[in-house]
Parts: sequence; structure tokens; C-alpha cells
Amino acid sequence: MAGNSNSKSMHAFCYEGYGGGAAALKKVEIPVPTPKKGEILIKVEAVSINRVDWKIQKGVMRPLYPKFPCVPLSDVAGEVVNIGAGVNDFQPGDKILTPLDFKVGGGLAEYTVAPTNRMAKRPHEVSAIEAASLPMAAGTAFKALESVGAKFDGTGKPFNVLITAASGGVGHFAVQLAKLAGLHVTATCGARNIDFVKSLGADEVLDYKTPEGESLKSPSGKKYDAVVHCTVGIAWSVFEKNLSEKGKVIDLTPGFSSFVTLALKKITFSKKQLVPFFSNIGSKDLEFLVGLVKDGKLKPVIDSKHPFDKAPEAWAKSMEGHATGKIVIEI
Repeated sequence: MAGNSNSKSMHAFCYEGYGGGAAALKKVEIPVPTPKKGEILIKVEAVSINRVDWKIQKGVMRPLYPKFPCVPLSDVAGEVVNIGAGVNDFQPGDKILTPLDFKVGGGLAEYTVAPTNRMAKRPHEVSAIEAASLPMAAGTAFKALESVGAKFDGTGKPFNVLITAASGGVGHFAVQLAKLAGLHVTATCGARNIDFVKSLGADEVLDYKTPEGESLKSPSGKKYDAVVHCTVGIAWSVFEKNLSEKGKVIDLTPGFSSFVTLALKKITFSKKQLVPFFSNIGSKDLEFLVGLVKDGKLKPVIDSKHPFDKAPEAWAKSMEGHATGKIVIEI
């Protein structure tokens, strides 16, 4: 896997097969990729971990993805060093953020290539670490809230939203964005994060391990018009009794049961819905989010920063599932 002598080589971390967790990540030397038409070569400055990254390693998308050896991670902030044919909006030296295709990865390396259609420039007020935390987590939270009618320009109607796992990567952005949209936010998290989630702006916070938290009942008795569901393992029946007449659960990590519930709701013409959600983030969304960070309206919370050589430690920390905010690797 060494770089060949006639091209520049770079360091990356990769894994060679399914499973193995952090111990399977190996530091290797591979050739620096070349940008194709419409692509940019990026010198990676920071990259963040999302749950989907290690779920792919566990085999959640087998046999389609990943291709081995796999260089994982997709949420990248860095500097443009070279551009492919047909790229006009970016120049070498530009600071950018982008989500790579999470099924393919490529972010846990000194350089990576990406198309420009899901890329935004990073203003100097926003650090590489903050920028790398945004694409998938903040982007998913933003698109999920948009899908249930949240408006961010002051024209939206207020409604009640429940956000589960509100101290995690997606959840902590969802709480802040929901408040920016003028919504009433009920949130769930572990006991140690209650004050943290309140500090993000949540109106009501439930400890998910208490009977009240398990029942998802709003302390003020409100029914939820929408749920941004950022975790797993809550039965539809628990949601259903807490939803308003046309309430929707936006399921960010849908499994087989989500699709069964979706089908049953359609067949029975239920007004309450469960929506398996797959986010598609574009340049405009990223520009909006990075603009909120620049203006101090959205704050990426960084659980921990890790140097490149300690990437396996960051991976292990993410797999433990107790991060408050985002885990970021500096390169």
C-alpha cells in the first residue's frame, strides 16, 4: 500500500475488513489522489466522526459498502490545493468545508478529493474544527427541521418539537436550530447533560432513564407536532400517544421496523406519521449553517479534539456513544 515513486504520497488511516473497531484502524502511506473534472484536491485540516462511520465498519451496508481498504470519515474542513477541470468557484488557498460521500469516506487522510456541489467556503471567523463538525450533524438537524415546516427567516409558525438524544452530535445542533426557528423544544438526554441541553435553549429537558423520560411525556403536557429522533430503541407506540393529531416522527437512523411502521401508517390512513429520513445537504445549506456559526447564532460543541496519530482513540470514543457534541480529529 506504499505510494508509488512517481507520485506524491500521504498518510492516512484505513481498515481492511468488517469489524475490529478502533484496533482495526491502521496508519498507511498511499498516493495523494488526483482531482477529476468538477473535483477539488483538499489538504485536510480537521475531520469529524459520525456514528454512521463505524456502523459502516461494522457492516451495516454490506455487501455494497465499503470497498476495502477503506479510508473512513466524510465531514472535512481544509484548504483547496488543486482544482480539476471545470471548477470555477474555488481557487487554491480557499478554506472550505464539505461532506464527502459517507459510503466511500476518504476524510481520515492528509489529502482528499471532493466534488464542489456540496462545498462551502469557510470564513476566517470559523475554525477548521468548528467547520468539520457541521456537514452531516448540523446539516441533518437543519434538513430534518425544514422537512417538518420549521422556517429560519422569521416567517414560520411556532410549534412543539421533541428532540431525542439532544446532547449528541445531531441533537445539540437540532436544539439550537429549533430555537432559532421559534419552536417550543422538549429534549431528552442523560442526567449529566441536562444543564448542558438547557444551556442550548431547550424549554424542557427529560432524563431518558427516568419513567417520565421513558414515556417521553412533556412536563407541560404539550403534544408534539414533530419529533427529531436522533437515537434508536424507542417503540412507535411510545411516540404515538405523545403526538398531536398530525404529528410526525422524523427517524434519523431508520431500521427495518421504521419502514414497517411507515407502511402500516399509510395503509391505515393515519395522520400521525413516522418518516425514515435521509438527509441530502447542498452548498446552500452549508453556507447558511457556517454563516450562523460566524454570526454566533449556532455553536458547535466539541466533545474532544484528537491529533491525527490518535485517530483510533477518537474512533473508540465515538463507539462508546456518550459524546457530548462532536468528536474531531486535527490533521
